[in-house]
Amino acid sequence: MSFDLVFFGGTGDLTWRKLMPALFQAFRHGKLPAGGRILAVARDEQSDDKYRAWLKDRFQEVEGAKRPTDEEFARFADMLHYRRMDLSQPEHYAKLKTWLEERNADTAVLYLATSPHLFPQICEQLGVAGLNTPRIRVVLEKPLGHDLKSAQEINRVVRSVFSETQAFRIDHYLGKPSVQNLMALRFGNALFEPLWRRESIANIQITLAEAIGVGTRGDFYDRTGALRDMVQNHALQLLTMIAMEPPSRNDADAIRDEKLKVLRSLKPFTEESVGRDVVRGQYRAGTAGGQPVVGYSQEVKVPAGSQCETFVALRTEVQNWRWAGVPFYLRTGKRLAARDAQIVVNFRPTPHSIFPGHNQPNKLVINLQPEDGLELHLLAAKGTGQQEQLAPVSLDLDFDKAFAENRVGAYERLLLDAIAGRLNLFVRSDEQEQAWRWVEPILDAWSKDTTGPRPYAAGTWGPAAASALVARDGFAWSEEQ
Repeated sequence: MSFDLVFFGGTGDLTWRKLMPALFQAFRHGKLPAGGRILAVARDEQSDDKYRAWLKDRFQEVEGAKRPTDEEFARFADMLHYRRMDLSQPEHYAKLKTWLEERNADTAVLYLATSPHLFPQICEQLGVAGLNTPRIRVVLEKPLGHDLKSAQEINRVVRSVFSETQAFRIDHYLGKPSVQNLMALRFGNALFEPLWRRESIANIQITLAEAIGVGTRGDFYDRTGALRDMVQNHALQLLTMIAMEPPSRNDADAIRDEKLKVLRSLKPFTEESVGRDVVRGQYRAGTAGGQPVVGYSQEVKVPAGSQCETFVALRTEVQNWRWAGVPFYLRTGKRLAARDAQIVVNFRPTPHSIFPGHNQPNKLVINLQPEDGLELHLLAAKGTGQQEQLAPVSLDLDFDKAFAENRVGAYERLLLDAIAGRLNLFVRSDEQEQAWRWVEPILDAWSKDTTGPRPYAAGTWGPAAASALVARDGFAWSEEQ
């Protein structure tokens, strides 16, 4: 299948740090369809060769095992092209159309790796230029909007130019192997589905923790914050995949219909419940990796006196028959104790224990980063004595080892799916807007709250109130158990 892949924002950080390395890995693994062209467009004036040399230099900053050899890059570079493009100029879109029509590939994927505020303008110009034929797809990078109103406006413009099946709203967490295996775990095995409900599960925890601070992105992050950056998209998408009902088939719309039902079933927030069930924090000076680090307010480009949250923990419920009364805890933050993304399903304790000692309930841990894998925590007897205390053991599946030959990264998987037209791992507009509807009461309550975020020391697990949030129900975060 021939394809053209166009990156708007072709010299931006996302393109050279994530997208181009992911494409190269697909090329190295032989998964990139033959007969492809990759076009980077940006405002700079440069030739194909100059862009290729620039990108080759950038590849030196990619982790070692993923760097191309000179010979590999030379072959990959044959696919790379560059065009100067001012996104405000209609004639530049006409020239892009001419370039794409030179060979009329089976598929053209237009990846908007730009600031989201440019999405409406770009899509409108694509429509005017006639760059919206059925063979064309558009990929929209997050964040899609700053609130519900802006998200709806972006979607209105996108829908006026492209059909829903042409619009690929990307959430790279959905490309992670462990997230894909969450579907397989639940709907490809008979083992867990009978237990996947309120009668067997005590609580579910989703943690998306980063050890790094905001770095040089202080100005962007201060306009966004942890709730918009991580909860509205990544964390809620993970929650829907954990809580959804079995879809009727492995089909994009069947899956996304069930995810939307979960979002609509989430317990809505009120101003009162935000104060009780949501904790926001901001990191202060502390240590990371054994080294002293500054607090958020001292970071580059962060405005003085900023009230931006770098940490969020919240409690919610899915109000349906399967999950009634089961608390779902979500948390995310910068400068936490570890880089750790995981989903923990805590099962209820046995109704009557015949063994001495404190017997920890079973739990299933779905690891998303730094490694992908599954851990099932059980109890077993160490010896033969009748009064033997049980000891914790775990069944541990490391996806990197189990499927070493077929591993693909999140962006690699999603780029290949976009080229192939597979929508299963992309977000539909009604899902995205419903997620905004759910988080907006939190943003509204915070806008009226003059106390601001709670401080926490860099290198810890966030404000103490986050532990109290879970302890109130008689539970603890995974690392505290």
